[in-house]
This record gives sequence, C-alpha cells and structure tokens, in this order.
Amino acid sequence: MSLTLVQAWTSARKRLEAAHVDSPVIDARLLVEAAAEATRVDIIADPHRLLTGEQEQALEAYVARRERREPVSHILGRKGFWKIMVGVTRDVLTPRPDTETLVDLALKSFPEGRVFNMLDLGVGSGAILLAILAERPGAKGLGVDVSEEALAVARENAANLGLAGRVALLRGDWTQGLADESFDLVVSNPPYIPTRDIEGLQPEVSRYEPRLALDGGPDGLDAYRILAPEILRVVKPGGRFLVEIGFDQAEAVQALFKAAGAAEIATVRDLANKDRVVMGVRPA
Repeated sequence: MSLTLVQAWTSARKRLEAAHVDSPVIDARLLVEAAAEATRVDIIADPHRLLTGEQEQALEAYVARRERREPVSHILGRKGFWKIMVGVTRDVLTPRPDTETLVDLALKSFPEGRVFNMLDLGVGSGAILLAILAERPGAKGLGVDVSEEALAVARENAANLGLAGRVALLRGDWTQGLADESFDLVVSNPPYIPTRDIEGLQPEVSRYEPRLALDGGPDGLDAYRILAPEILRVVKPGGRFLVEIGFDQAEAVQALFKAAGAAEIATVRDLANKDRVVMGVRPA
C-alpha cells in the first residue's frame, strides 16, 4: 500500500528523530518534498495524496542517507541562502544562516544604486558573493578560491542565477597576485575551526564538509593572520571589509586588523547573539 504525503512525512520524521538529527521535522519535510515532487502547500492542502512507487524508493534512499548524518544540502544538491538558492556539493561548505549576518551588513554598507566592486576570499559555492550581487545590480565581484572544484560549483551557481556577466572567479592563494587598492568591499568566511576541535563537531560537518574550508590551524586564527594585512592592502582607502569569525575569536581578530592599520573596527553578533562578523574600513 502506497504512503500518503502526511504518512511519508511522519515516518521520515520518526526515523530522523531516532537517528538524533537536530531538525527532524524540517529535514523530513524537505526530503518528502524532493522525493514526491511536492511543495509545503501540497503537504498541507493535499496530505492524503499518494506517492508513486518510484517516489517512495527515492524517499527511502534520501532518509537512509540522512540517517547516516549526510547533510540535506548534499542529498538534494542545493541550499537556500539569503534570497537565493545555490548548488552545493561535498567540495564546498554548506552556507549557513549565521553567515547571512555578513550579507546583511554588506547590503547596508552599500545601498541600492551604488556602483562598487567587491572581492570574496575563499568564495566556495559563491553564496556570499552571489547573494550580494543579486541585490546590487551596480556591483561586480571577484571570487578567489584555492579549490578548482569549489570554483566549478561557484561558476554553475553564477550561471544559474544569471550573474555570470558580473562575476569573475579565480583560482589563487588568497590575495596573491591582486593589485593594491583594488576593491571597495572585501568579504571572507575563512576556515576558523581549531584543528583539534574538528572531530568533535556534528557528523554533518566533521564527516562531510571539506576540511580545507574548516581547519583554521592550532588556534583557528591562521587565515586571519594572512588576511588582515592583505585585505588592508587590496581594499581601497575608505573601503570596507567584513570577515566571519568563530564565536570566541572577536578580540583576537580585531587585534590583527588593528595591527594591520584598519579603522572603525567593530564586531557584530548574529541572530543567536553570538559574535559573528568583524568589520572595519581602510582609513582614507
């Protein structure tokens, strides 16, 4: 006997609860929607709609993968971020709601209608860069990443969002080869997890996220030691930088940027009231 949408959702939720998944209700709904080619409205308005045999098989495969703690973003190959949908693979960090704090600050710093160019260091899937460009038609951006696989994901996302004409993507080691005073805005979400802490993270992160995007060295600050002086080199006088940080790194990261010559340095908290972004400007 075929499952209905509501039965499929309930069964998937119970299995994910038993697997100790953090958000079983939401994850189960997303998997049912994808497997049954349904929407949230369909589940509410037509809960007794039957799944086909193929849809049940697809759902079984999805739930089994999630029980093994594979992220939903990897199972479905996509993740919503800010106001866009980006493709996600195991080669890039899954964009998280916490990082939307950085996007919000960038958009407030560069109002609609302003023409500017920006740099995203460690661009990954392109989520930050593309979310900002999608809302600022006068902006252009360069994304740099050391991973060619990550750049391939970012290229596809830019094309799918109709932003390829305003985006350049470059394989490189942070700012190596970039000219001085080139960008109005520089953003980065660098690796900042101390090496010893990675194995203790949730399985979704420690097993499936690229280590390259997580490992910040012994104290989590290796990338910032490189980035602070280099960001101050490539940002224009009067230009702004925004970098994501770990919840306990604000003081150390601020000190690095202060030593590099930044001004108006501040830390902004995310919606969970945790330190999330260090921002500042290069003095004019």
